[in-house]
Amino acid sequence: MDFLSPVITGFGVVFQPENLLYCLLGVTLGMLVGVLPGLGPAATIAILLPITYNIEPTSAIIMLAGIFYGAQYGGTITSVLLRLPGEASSVVTAIDGHEMAKQGRAGAALGIAAIGSFIGATIAIVAMTFLAPAVSGFAVDFGPAEYTMLALLGILLVTTLGTGSPSRGMLMALLGLLLATVGQDPLQGTARLTFGSDDLLDGIDFVIVAMGVFGVGEILYNLESLRRKTPPPAAVGSVYPTRKDIRESSSAIGRGSVTGFLLGILPGGGATMSSMVAYAVEKRTSKHRERFGRGAIQGVAGPETANNAAATSSFIPLLSLGIPANATMAVMFGALMLQGITPGPLLVDDEPELFWGVVNSMYVGNLLLLAMSLPLIGMFVRILRVRPAILAPLTILITMIGVYSVRMNVFDMFLMIGLGVLGYLMKKVGFEPGPLVLAFVLGGILESAFRRSMRTFDGQLSGFLTQPIAATLFGAIALIVVLALLRAVRNRRALRNRRATERRTEPAEPAGPRR
Repeated sequence: MDFLSPVITGFGVVFQPENLLYCLLGVTLGMLVGVLPGLGPAATIAILLPITYNIEPTSAIIMLAGIFYGAQYGGTITSVLLRLPGEASSVVTAIDGHEMAKQGRAGAALGIAAIGSFIGATIAIVAMTFLAPAVSGFAVDFGPAEYTMLALLGILLVTTLGTGSPSRGMLMALLGLLLATVGQDPLQGTARLTFGSDDLLDGIDFVIVAMGVFGVGEILYNLESLRRKTPPPAAVGSVYPTRKDIRESSSAIGRGSVTGFLLGILPGGGATMSSMVAYAVEKRTSKHRERFGRGAIQGVAGPETANNAAATSSFIPLLSLGIPANATMAVMFGALMLQGITPGPLLVDDEPELFWGVVNSMYVGNLLLLAMSLPLIGMFVRILRVRPAILAPLTILITMIGVYSVRMNVFDMFLMIGLGVLGYLMKKVGFEPGPLVLAFVLGGILESAFRRSMRTFDGQLSGFLTQPIAATLFGAIALIVVLALLRAVRNRRALRNRRATERRTEPAEPAGPRR
């Protein structure tokens, strides 16, 4: 009964009219963000960070969480109707979802995606209700050594298991760690990497990094889409799937729920990887693999269930350990810190109303999304006609006002623009900004925990191996590094063999005419 008491109290927090309103606002904004290709939940949350200053902490986090998992629903609409993923996690949905749309079954694809998303998210919330407090209880005994290894493991997993190149991800993580050191040394007070600027003595605010790299960078990158003409969306039709559709999709929804929940907990996993893995699982386990890519409903149900389950379970390491599992969670971490709340093992005991209020708000939010996603699809389709040339300048203006309102400093506006240009250039050449932001967030934790550990161990690195949990985490780090190196060697060898085969099969040049 002691366990159920705070859970029930959390429902009381959610059903306060103010929190219900912010939950509705969050999931509605999330769907809009998902429908509009390119912006993404991380950029939207980053842009809205200054607004949350004047909102009560629980209400603010409920709203921002709703944006995150609501965007997973919205991204499906453009994937199915236009083959244009509104979210990275909806990329694989576009394969079979758009094929179903061309066959006149767009409504069935959207309907089964909404149902699968609701089931996957609900299962993940129930599991999180029981698992998150247990993880927090286990992590209460974590000391500086354990947090040092945990932060390193989080950065390493994001760079090696993410969707981009591991080497590029590692470079972005190192850049993020470098930016985290700008300002005054936390122990000695000496200036670091300030280049004589008084504006940098306090370091670079997380809001500036998030709004610059994600907000401005994404907007600049997506302005290139103005050159491409978007085809008109396919007709939707009935959004209620038939009994046959539900019967064929039930196993895919079950497998997607488990896959998404497990990969969502893992740093570097998240909704995008979960949807890709779920699609691969469905294709491999299907008795009719030839249907995939031609309108298989399992190819929609599995990934959509998985990405919503992962979006929910990724809150477990954030709230229980204080370790963000992906870029969007890194921005959520920053939002909590701005509210004066430190995510981690003590959050369940110190802020039970916030913890259980946010967790239980997901039940309500997913019910709202299910209620909106089916009957209001036609309205969201009309939003696709809004020109990016109108939205982009308005969004830039909002970010400029927002970043200035944080410290009332014009320098912050120029710094945000500079980071926005950096974010645009990174995306342009194939560098994902996620590892940079994640490493920037974890950089402060890593430095503080490492220096405290070295004081405890009298400067001996071997001291980390004397702590059982820290030593286990170090072993996991070493194993991941070895596996990453082996994979790199195998990929390089396969590339070399493929090039050699291509050279052998090239036709010989015809001989010239004899003289």
